[in-house]
Amino acid sequence: DVQLQASGGGLVQPGGSLKLSCAASGFAFSDYAMSWIRQAPGKGFEWIAAIRNGEADPTYADSVKGRFTISRDNAKIAVNLQMNSLNPEDTAVYYCALNTVYESTYDALSNTASYGFWGQGTLVTVSS
Repeated sequence: DVQLQASGGGLVQPGGSLKLSCAASGFAFSDYAMSWIRQAPGKGFEWIAAIRNGEADPTYADSVKGRFTISRDNAKIAVNLQMNSLNPEDTAVYYCALNTVYESTYDALSNTASYGFWGQGTLVTVSS
């Protein structure tokens, strides 16, 4: 069975940093693109970052570009999200997700419907 276990959330002050990790199992991890998707309180899901399989080319939503960095470790079977310069608008539950449409265009990667498996989510709260 596919399992995605996200961790690393917590409370951080504005301007601070946090690193999220997602441990994956149950599928050929290196063959699939992975993403982080978030849901702010009272809002819908927002795709924020993806990393492709193969050359692991990352891509980002404009809302996090330049502040967040997604990476993958195929040996440890994990995908990470380094978040810097956090602001209160980044407060959300963050999910790691497995791309199951096997298409690596930006449109496919940024579409939350492309992700057939999601982790349980980890809460990030940015507040002073």
